[in-house]
Amino acid sequence: MKNITVIGSGTMGNGIAHTFAQHGFTVALVDINQDALNQAIKTIAGNLDRQVKKGTIDEGLKTSTLNNISTFTGLKLAVSNADLVIEAATENQEIKLNIFKQLSEFCKDGAILASNTSSISITLIASVTKTPGNVIGMHFMNPVPLMKLVEVIRGYATTDKVTNTIMELSRQLNKVPVEVNDYPGFVANRILMPMINEAIYTLHEGVAGVEEIDTVMKLGMAHPMGPLQLADFIGLDVCLAILKVLYDGFGNQKYAPCPLLVNMVTAGHKGIKSGRGFYKYLAGSKDIIVADKFNL
Repeated sequence: MKNITVIGSGTMGNGIAHTFAQHGFTVALVDINQDALNQAIKTIAGNLDRQVKKGTIDEGLKTSTLNNISTFTGLKLAVSNADLVIEAATENQEIKLNIFKQLSEFCKDGAILASNTSSISITLIASVTKTPGNVIGMHFMNPVPLMKLVEVIRGYATTDKVTNTIMELSRQLNKVPVEVNDYPGFVANRILMPMINEAIYTLHEGVAGVEEIDTVMKLGMAHPMGPLQLADFIGLDVCLAILKVLYDGFGNQKYAPCPLLVNMVTAGHKGIKSGRGFYKYLAGSKDIIVADKFNL
């Protein structure tokens, strides 16, 4: 397996492309927006520069990593020679199903089709393809070049051969793959999202403030980041989408999104990506400042 196509050049997509390219794979990075692709390459170059400064890689590896990545705005050409396609598009079921329908038409025989989805059923995604046995989940963690975990999700039809191939491939990337079965939220988000949602309810009900909630979890539970700051980092819109998948999938009230989260996303306060969430993010500043809405 040598040729990798990554669909989507956002935070997860460019991180996945970076990681594969750094480990010697030929990567086609595809997005419908050329400006987004240009920004992705700029982001990857900046992240490589930081690795060089830290001494974790040298200039030669930085150059070869960038040379291993080509960009495309057309899906058919980008996947024509792919051994593995990893979809990292928006966490939207309709978008993902449409992409996989096209992949089933455009990819060569035997290509493995993977989704970086954080919650949407791999079995459902596979059902729109001609070869559901070749469809699998590869849920990378953000930031991809640094985080070790890859949640490998087996759909109902995913073959042992495909699963074993992806487990071994993940190890080649110096990651730790964990095989899980296809249920809403898988493992990571089935556990994480209810915790984040409960933290939002705790704020919504006036039990404590933003900083206080995050401090309790950081100092009391040894979490490197509080749940509200983590929600901002993930994207409040993404958190809401995952909670909706959990709620729809299990029909259990405990997964119902907090009304405060719904209102924040509706108002466009999506966390770091919008500059406002539970904290506010000022250009050029690394300070963690509680958003004015909660700093009363």
